[in-house]
Amino acid sequence: MKRASIKDIARIAGVSVATVSYVLNKKEGSRISEATRDKILKVAQEINYTPNKIAKSLKMSKSKLIGLIVADISNDFYSNIARSIEDEAMKMGYTLLIGSCDENPEKFGKLTELFSEQQVDGMILAPVTGSDDAINRLVREEYPIVTIDRYLKNIDLPGVMINNFEISEQICDHLLMKDFDELIYVGYDTELPHLLDRQHGFETRAENSDVTIKRILTGIHNITEEVHLQLQNNLDLSKKTAIYFSSNKLGIAGLRYLIDNNIKVPESVSLVAFDETEAYYLFPTEVSFVRQPLEEMARESVKLLDSQINSYIQHGKRATLQAEFVERNSVE
Repeated sequence: MKRASIKDIARIAGVSVATVSYVLNKKEGSRISEATRDKILKVAQEINYTPNKIAKSLKMSKSKLIGLIVADISNDFYSNIARSIEDEAMKMGYTLLIGSCDENPEKFGKLTELFSEQQVDGMILAPVTGSDDAINRLVREEYPIVTIDRYLKNIDLPGVMINNFEISEQICDHLLMKDFDELIYVGYDTELPHLLDRQHGFETRAENSDVTIKRILTGIHNITEEVHLQLQNNLDLSKKTAIYFSSNKLGIAGLRYLIDNNIKVPESVSLVAFDETEAYYLFPTEVSFVRQPLEEMARESVKLLDSQINSYIQHGKRATLQAEFVERNSVE
């Protein structure tokens, strides 16, 4: 016979997996009613959920597990920051569980449920478009969560991010000093605030100048094909032009287009790309890029989550760290 699980309890009791986890872990600070607690424990007994497990969960206040949900683990940024978070978590006595939702809100929600079932003490999240419901559910249950890299406009949570608006202003200022005829911003067609911050920071500076600015926005899928098509339609090599690729994936797609079409950098076009990735070092010209403080972001996010686990505050600290513009040879 299949062993009863937390999911079975949640389904029968008509509550979320996170709520069951909270009750079985006897976590402090939750607003779960006594009636709901009694119902969950009664269902657990009725379906023969392992009694020793219940006793152990009620006795232990912490599992020393934390969860990390990233948008796309294949992205160098997220794989590198996951490694740094794992290192920081171990220093503080936690074991890290990692999930990648592939920019899919449904998968994001399922991962939060899975981590709740694993009775993690808290989660570090990189929200995706459409993940509001899953995050609001965790907030209602006072589950310790911290956002990293990204944030949601309508949900005030503790988190760690970088100065996206200001660093993009700095990039634009740097390019404006070079007297280009045209600037091209390459970004995503998205509602995610941190990416809009990059776009608005760059465009705000450019709009106050006499330089022509073009905007290329792509979806999160088929990035390479979309970037190639848009550059083919918008890049005028008769003008002195600079391109700002606002993510590493967009940057890599753009570099491939330039190589495939034998467009020289910086002789024919200048460029700056976001994030550091090994792919930039394979390009014939050293690429100027924005470096995010990954280790500092990891350290701050684990510290914030540990604070939330030990003393829950829904509207905790939101730390904004400083990114760095690394100037190389791709701008002339």
